[in-house]
Amino acid sequence: MSAQLEHNRHVVREFLDLVFNQHAVDEGIARCMGPSYRQHNPQVADGVENFRQFFTAFFRDFPLSSLVIKRLIAEDDLVAVHLHWQSHPDQPGDAVMDFFRLEDGRIVEHWDVIQPVAMQSANANSMF
Repeated sequence: MSAQLEHNRHVVREFLDLVFNQHAVDEGIARCMGPSYRQHNPQVADGVENFRQFFTAFFRDFPLSSLVIKRLIAEDDLVAVHLHWQSHPDQPGDAVMDFFRLEDGRIVEHWDVIQPVAMQSANANSMF
């Protein structure tokens, strides 16, 4: 794996841990995000400041939320992450696929697909 791909993987892993596990939104932004930020999740507006405001408020409402990374794949300027997200430890949470685009080693764009963890399944396979 190239040094750039490994760096991109590290940046995304650090960002997810800082923001979504430690709830250190400002630190995650300062260390990992670029000067501009394009968001494809319809609940969050474009821009670094909009990201900051949205997730600062979110973590006030869900202080026990966290994620566990299951898979992390890097290709070109993209990093894909398959993760288990829980807004509260007592809830089954969501299976999430996040896609990040990086420029100059910083996150500048994000897409996600979110699916609730099923309580029943037609098969014995985990969602993770």
